[in-house]
Amino acid sequence: MSNVIQRHDNRAYNQMRSIKVAYNLFGYAPGNVLFELGNTKVLCSVTMQKGVPHFLKGTRTGWLTAEYSLLPSATQPRTPREGVILKRNHRSVEISRMIGRALRVVTNLDMFGEQTIMVDCDVLHADGGTRCACITAAYLSLEAASQRWLQDGFLKKPLIRNALAAVSVGVVNGHSLLDLNYEEDSKADADFNVVLTSTGKLIELQGAAERDPLSWQMFDQLRDLASSGINELFKQCGTIEKQRPVEKNRQEKVPLFSLQRRHETFPAK
Repeated sequence: MSNVIQRHDNRAYNQMRSIKVAYNLFGYAPGNVLFELGNTKVLCSVTMQKGVPHFLKGTRTGWLTAEYSLLPSATQPRTPREGVILKRNHRSVEISRMIGRALRVVTNLDMFGEQTIMVDCDVLHADGGTRCACITAAYLSLEAASQRWLQDGFLKKPLIRNALAAVSVGVVNGHSLLDLNYEEDSKADADFNVVLTSTGKLIELQGAAERDPLSWQMFDQLRDLASSGINELFKQCGTIEKQRPVEKNRQEKVPLFSLQRRHETFPAK
């Protein structure tokens, strides 16, 4: 099947949407990132709090958990706030768990005692791929927080074992596509969310065929697209200009996702 297809935003079948990253937009969270993937915009922050779930008490091991939420005006029609209707949305719960699982795989949880890393992801504007955008943004926020904790002496060793990123792929009208927006995702014959490390290893694969069964040949095409898309994420997030408001006495400017960052650690000052 030819991959020549006219996408409404004029992207090629194997082309990511535009990527923008801004750091430190608010002060209380040691790691916070505004991540834009085309028209999908997410805000993620990472903080630390005392205590762990009951099954970890007494183990001297930490924990990491995540919360995902759509802001009311992020979608059309408006999404009611869960706190107002007093009910967790099943989709939000499932995505929250996915973000937490992915980050725990690459995090040394035994380095900060019985404390919990809290990852908060809020979708400001949804145009497809929100869970993948949140996973990538959550990782960037965690890495920024890890750098801060190292510099402040809270951590003595690197917190993160490997970089990760996530991307969506799918089949629309028989064509394999990378990084689906909402219009494409809503009519996809099959779609998958793929989370990979910077070394190309699989952390999570989530998806299904929506209509007809998917051939292994088509799945291999999607796998290759996901791999190329995630490589592009690593490249873009390591080279694009990041708007990082600099605090006094903190003049560091370290490109995340760079080759140096993947293989080296940043010692405390």
